[in-house]
Amino acid sequence: MTAATGAPASGTANPAVPAAGALRTVGRVVVSTVTTVLMVVALAAFLFLAVGPRFLGYQTSTMLTGSMAPLINPGDVVVSVPSPVGSLKAGDIITYKIPVEDRRVETHRIVELKRNSNGTTTVRTKGDANNGADPWQATIQGDTVDVQAATVPYLGTVIRSLREPAVLMVLTYAAPGILVLMLLARIWRKGPDTVKGSRDGADGAPAQAAARVR
Repeated sequence: MTAATGAPASGTANPAVPAAGALRTVGRVVVSTVTTVLMVVALAAFLFLAVGPRFLGYQTSTMLTGSMAPLINPGDVVVSVPSPVGSLKAGDIITYKIPVEDRRVETHRIVELKRNSNGTTTVRTKGDANNGADPWQATIQGDTVDVQAATVPYLGTVIRSLREPAVLMVLTYAAPGILVLMLLARIWRKGPDTVKGSRDGADGAPAQAAARVR
């Protein structure tokens, strides 16, 4: 009789233990998912911006102003592909070095195009959001010019944000720290469970046998 009444008391589970375990599991899943997503995004951005242009031939540039809004907004990445100068036409969006001032790279739409007798091509460009055309004419140098093929919204903004010192510090120290904490938590979680299971297996059977004998 003593064994029959004592066994249920020792086997009563603490309801807080499963809840805490479930919370830890959810936390691990969230952290693991966020970390995986960030790693995949970083890898994809690296392949797109660094590897792709070298092997696939396209070029990328970040739009810094709103001169081409709303089609291309500040922070968008413009993807352009080399196209023959002879195929250019009014309406194409090209990325080129302007022939004045600092010779910066500009991405604007062709509004005027002239084929010269010496075989060169002169263009005048304009930003879609600007009131007037650019105050220069550019003679395209070379046989090809980069023509806009696609736009990736916000990617340039994300890249600039990742280059901020505070963000770099977080990615450099916090991400590895999180991985280490996850590893330690997994070891801590499995260790006691394994030991407890061994003790239950070693001590539980004799106790039950003793109860049956009594």
